[in-house]
Amino acid sequence: MAIQQFNYGSDESGLVWGFLMGRDERARAVGAGEAKAWLTAPAPNQFLWLHFNLSNAASERWMRAHAKLSDEYFATLHQGSSSTRLEVADNCLIAVVNDVLHNFSLDNADISTLWVQVTPQLVISARRKPLESIERLRQDVLNGAPLHTPVELLVHLLRDQADILVHIVRDAVSRVDRIEDRLLTGRLTRKREELGNLRRVLVRLRRLLAPEPAAVFRLLQRPPLWIRAEDREELRQATEEFAVVLSDLTSLQERIKLLQEEIAARVNEDNNRSLFLLTIVTVMALPINIVAGLMGMNVGGVPLGQHPHGFWIVLGLIGAFSLLVAVVLLRLQRQR
Repeated sequence: MAIQQFNYGSDESGLVWGFLMGRDERARAVGAGEAKAWLTAPAPNQFLWLHFNLSNAASERWMRAHAKLSDEYFATLHQGSSSTRLEVADNCLIAVVNDVLHNFSLDNADISTLWVQVTPQLVISARRKPLESIERLRQDVLNGAPLHTPVELLVHLLRDQADILVHIVRDAVSRVDRIEDRLLTGRLTRKREELGNLRRVLVRLRRLLAPEPAAVFRLLQRPPLWIRAEDREELRQATEEFAVVLSDLTSLQERIKLLQEEIAARVNEDNNRSLFLLTIVTVMALPINIVAGLMGMNVGGVPLGQHPHGFWIVLGLIGAFSLLVAVVLLRLQRQR
């Protein structure tokens, strides 16, 4: 029987999609064969964007054989660290970008990495799992977004990433608002766990995405000579927008932290009230236990043992003493 070949959503070369774009023409989809031919003789005023799936083992072989990428790029593909960074190597830009998966939700918080190399006429992007930002960028290219240079493509990717993060923050804010409303009404059932899960997701997002603005600003200090001044300005603006979203994410984390502290304080207060009530009951029952223990001794001379109303006399003394103890404890509680 023939064994079915799995390409993981890509062609035999590992290419998921490719686009040929230029200054004065609409983006045109290309395959691996046409991309290979274009790479041997690049046309002026055009650049090529190729997106690969690293889950297909053929993708890296094709990139090594035909794309003429930097050795630094292949080194980043195999590094254990996936921290966000953007650096210059061999007069090209190499970006390691963390992004949320396609159809991301706050319940699972799946995040993966995108590796990008940008040269004056070529953009290579590679990932192992479908990502949300790169999919939005593809849709915009198909819809005719005016992207004339490779840096504009990178800027668009960063802005799509910021837009997705904005939607995540809005979703998280709506959840926190609902939890806060229930907190004000006194309904705290299982909200501590939900806040804890939400806070862990946001902390993970911030930890992976926070280094990105700093990496871009370091690049802007010493950019490659082939990056135009207007592209540098667009890159700076996109980075500032992303930094604002990260600031909102940090503020939301602080708000969740305060809500967790408020819920913990209310739970501790309820526990203290329950413990105090239990203490009052225990102290009030102490005279009963003492008298019952004394009266139950099998020895001679038990007082009122032969008196016809001895039981009621002892019961009245116990009740009066218990009432006195209760009054004292309630006064102490009021003073507190």
